[in-house]
Amino acid sequence: MRLGVLGLVAVGAIVGGCGSQPAVQTVSKADAAMKVQQAKQAKAAAAAKVKANELGQVPVLMYHRIVKNPGSDDDRTPEKFRADLERLVRDGYVPITAAEYVTGKIGIPAGKHPVVLTFDDSSPSQLALDDLGVPRADTAVAILQDVAAKNPGFRPVATFYVTRDMFGKSLKEEQAQTLLWLKDNGFDIGNHTRDHVNLGTRSQKEVAEQIAAIRQQVHALASQDPVTLALPYGSQPRKKEWALRGKGSEGAYNHSGVFLAGYTPAPAPYTRTFDPLGIPRIKAMDKKGDCSQFCSTAWLDWLKNNPDMRFTSDGDAETVAFPKFKAPFLRKNFTGRALPY
Repeated sequence: MRLGVLGLVAVGAIVGGCGSQPAVQTVSKADAAMKVQQAKQAKAAAAAKVKANELGQVPVLMYHRIVKNPGSDDDRTPEKFRADLERLVRDGYVPITAAEYVTGKIGIPAGKHPVVLTFDDSSPSQLALDDLGVPRADTAVAILQDVAAKNPGFRPVATFYVTRDMFGKSLKEEQAQTLLWLKDNGFDIGNHTRDHVNLGTRSQKEVAEQIAAIRQQVHALASQDPVTLALPYGSQPRKKEWALRGKGSEGAYNHSGVFLAGYTPAPAPYTRTFDPLGIPRIKAMDKKGDCSQFCSTAWLDWLKNNPDMRFTSDGDAETVAFPKFKAPFLRKNFTGRALPY
């Protein structure tokens, strides 16, 4: 009888031991879930503290030549370009590339605002290297690097939209040297078509040839494919999709975003209003004429006076933070990164 009792006790112990294991696992999973929830709540609280709004608008500034004697309204003097950058510093902006913007890889400090600096036509005034491989004074890159050095946290990055006349260089070796310098220093190389033609008047084949030629040239010289394209004159092909992807005699191209020539700030890439086929840019210019409302100085003033409308980072590139009432504007493919507060 005693052995029977002991046997029952032993069986009970075994059954009890087996039965208790799931309970331990359940508690462990509950603890893990609670920790995840607490971490998310802490992130949401931090986002609320800096009034993060990653569904806000992003200024994409459009530059051409940076020259002492402007020949057109598209040109900017070195002094005015430096003043533009210094204003961006004061207003809490941090540069990101066009590639980072369209792919949603926006990693800037909490409370800061992204700005995309773009340069069309690959002019020597944007980048020219001396014999030691250093950007020459008063070029756009030299000025950007100088402002960044004096203002830690202000990233010296931009996107350069190139044509076949790459920064005034005709030799392939010189073109490769310039593109590789940009690549090695964190700059972004974009597509601006081979001959800077109006794509709105071209056939599908002509559009594909113009775009594919530059993709192939950049790939051959720098082992990199452009992520985005800037439309010459802001003119879209008869079918907008032709600019995004296609195939020419020199190979295929596949962009993640296509930029227009100007007009308004761009929507955040996480919003339903984001259209990769036609992303607006803002012409870099002071308040005068039409630019009293629709160029960089005017729009930066407007964003400063309407801070709830501009993109403000929560400091975490893996989340998309925003006030809860803005949830209907979130693109569905970003719901897994959503951090409403």
